[in-house]
Amino acid sequence: MKTVTMRVDDSVYDMIKLAAEGQKRNLSNFIEFATIQYLTSSQFVENDEMAEIMDDKELVQNLMNGLDDFKNGDYTIV
Repeated sequence: MKTVTMRVDDSVYDMIKLAAEGQKRNLSNFIEFATIQYLTSSQFVENDEMAEIMDDKELVQNLMNGLDDFKNGDYTIV
């Protein structure tokens, strides 16, 4: 297990503390929980959602066309 030290504004600390108390968690447990929730819900697509995306042939083709355009230098991601 690792120890992480971080600085936050008082107002952010108060929000985190209030949220932790609302879930009956200690501060470090809530920060770990909230981080895991954010990472797993924001960075990954559920299997059902991915299947729905992959079944949409027009969407997949448009995404592939966009990728080809990017690879050809037609667009710049900023």
